[in-house]
Amino acid sequence: MKAVLRRLTRLAMASAGRRARTLGGRIALLYVLLLACVMVATLAVASSGITMFARQAAERELSANARVFDQIIATRQGQMADAGEVVARDFGFREAYATGDAPTLTSAIETLRDRARVSAVVIVHLDGSVIASDGANAIDGAAMLDRLEQGQDRGVVILDGTHALAAAVPIEMPDLAGWLVLVNRLGPEDMKQLARLSAAEVQASILDRSQLAGSLASVGLGEIRTIDGDGGQLLVQISAIASLQNALQPRLVLAHSLDKSLAQYSRLRLILVLISLVGVLAGAWASIRLSRGLARPLQSLAEATRAYGRGTVAKVKAEGVIEIRSLADSFNAMVDAVEEREQQVLHASLHDSLTGLPNRRFFIEELDRAVTRQNERHRNFIAFIDVDDFKAINDTMGHPVGDEILRSLAFTLRDRFPDAMVARFGSDEFGVLLGGLEPAEDCNSIARSLEMVLGRTFASDRNLEISACVGIAVGPQDGASANALMTAAELALSRARSEGKGSCHFFEPDLDAEASRRRRMEVDLRSAVGQGDFELHFQPLFSISENRIKGFEALMRWPHAEQGMISPVQFIPIAEETGLIVQMGEWAIREACRQAAKWPGDASVAVNISPRQLSSEGLVTCVAQALAQSGLPASRLELEITESVFIGDVDKTLKILHSLQALGVRVALDDFGTGYSSLSYLRSFPFDKIKIDQSFVRAMSEGGSANAIVRAITTLADALGMVTLAEGVETPELLEALRLEGCDMIQGYLISRPVPGAEVQSLLALQKPPQRLRAAG
Repeated sequence: MKAVLRRLTRLAMASAGRRARTLGGRIALLYVLLLACVMVATLAVASSGITMFARQAAERELSANARVFDQIIATRQGQMADAGEVVARDFGFREAYATGDAPTLTSAIETLRDRARVSAVVIVHLDGSVIASDGANAIDGAAMLDRLEQGQDRGVVILDGTHALAAAVPIEMPDLAGWLVLVNRLGPEDMKQLARLSAAEVQASILDRSQLAGSLASVGLGEIRTIDGDGGQLLVQISAIASLQNALQPRLVLAHSLDKSLAQYSRLRLILVLISLVGVLAGAWASIRLSRGLARPLQSLAEATRAYGRGTVAKVKAEGVIEIRSLADSFNAMVDAVEEREQQVLHASLHDSLTGLPNRRFFIEELDRAVTRQNERHRNFIAFIDVDDFKAINDTMGHPVGDEILRSLAFTLRDRFPDAMVARFGSDEFGVLLGGLEPAEDCNSIARSLEMVLGRTFASDRNLEISACVGIAVGPQDGASANALMTAAELALSRARSEGKGSCHFFEPDLDAEASRRRRMEVDLRSAVGQGDFELHFQPLFSISENRIKGFEALMRWPHAEQGMISPVQFIPIAEETGLIVQMGEWAIREACRQAAKWPGDASVAVNISPRQLSSEGLVTCVAQALAQSGLPASRLELEITESVFIGDVDKTLKILHSLQALGVRVALDDFGTGYSSLSYLRSFPFDKIKIDQSFVRAMSEGGSANAIVRAITTLADALGMVTLAEGVETPELLEALRLEGCDMIQGYLISRPVPGAEVQSLLALQKPPQRLRAAG
């Protein structure tokens, strides 16, 4: 190819030499020579670049294939674990395991093997012994024991001398009793099937580390190396795979042919050669006509291009022939367009698309700069804002209304604090940064201004009262770094949320200790859930008309080993946030049914159901199993829910409630009148009982409209065939007032405080009517 180009160059020089008597001819001759040289150099560089690109593309494909293999293996292991978890949690399987029913266990694991389409299923006991399905005659349970006890549940094992994928599921009763392990072979045919799922042609195999020999032994994990193979050069990558057996170090070896990758670009090289030939011929012809007036404009354009490639914005002066001027204009327009797009991309990466405010990233960058300048005379004021009940607004009013509220709030904050940086962190969270505050400036005054801005009425189809919680930190006393100040503001915001809607709180050093205490309580709570450290206490539910205790409400208590009895007010919110409330709630249902089954007569038991527990799929099954295991009639179990469960997927909630009622379980609406649209819930679902919130009951002793509200609730409930129960009754006067207003039942300290389960039967045997009822009788 280079020889052809040199011959063409000599012909062009001979032709141009006859014309080189003028300056234009000499420029044309020089242009032809330069063009020929450039073409040769370009072709050489392009050929080298193609080779480099082909190699890099092959490496990228190999790396992508490695990730694909990892994802395929992880997916298969996840599928096996999901299949095994269903069996491991099955009540019949665990009963067979507990009783040592070997035929049932063997049948269960063989059925699981066929259904999950795996090579084998084994049960590994805590001593390392195994129960295996057919096809798993040579699997070492003892070698897996250490890994399983350390909590590892996925990896590679040896099955009949062959590498195999394994996924382990713990068998808990409720303590760990063993593991259910699903195993799928990874023989040569299996690896070929996996290889066919990859985007490029690869050779895949799984070898033990001890089997890596020769050039493979020098390849590091995750490194791509070139080695010589039988069919030419190969790109090889070796990855480690998790092992579930001791002394087993499996490696995934992927090989890709580099020669085949380079061969794909042979046609491109040929095209480049042809283009170069055509370019030299066309350049020789055009140089004769365009020799004059080209040097300076082209040089300017080349210089501007190189400068722009280095990141310097440069434009060229439009001069010369019309084509050169058009090229210069196009280049300048391209520079302007690229600069505009870069500015747009930069703005989008640093701003919120809904409100146009800076985002969290921009806020942190600005805070970093402000912190470098802060001292006692130049303080930084940081406020984190969280709009109250914003999810409820979105769910009930719709997202367009929620978006409009956020835009309105953003505009108001910018308008009220023009010198501050106002940012939106995401969803309903905002941040405000005021830097350079002098000692004389009052931070409390700024906080009051924030509260006035955030507490406002939003005008829409129906006026909404908007409020927000605010957490404030002031540097440098609350933090010497951006991270410390943001952490302080987050802690202050968390305290503000706990104090109620519309609260504002400055950071205090005690908040760090409170956060540590909360984290410690969360750790202890997880341990308590695992060890079953909770107790149920029971508070009587007294019937006014029958003048007797008709049932009890089960209330959870936590006797901490170090701190004593911990109030539910402290640990229930943490359980809700972490999701532990689901496990605790299921335990409470089972334990309440177990104890209530031993009570005499028809005394019922009421159990509170959290919104998280109601949204879980297993609630109906849990209730049915608890009733079946305890023998408690379904009519004696009552589940109490609050109106907050209807915020979200109302249809799903109603479906679950109807399923519970179909079991014969009674359903009560707790804290009636304190949430959203209570009457619509009464129309949507036939509750058996309505519990009047204690805030209305206690207000009856203060006069006003409380009596009328209670009377309206009892009248409405009576018309709908629902029982009413008043909470928080502590005096005979309140009892008499509730009786006159038509309330059916009461609950409170007037009857009894919550008592341990062991005292319930004594309370039933010795129950006496309250003094006022005795007098009335």
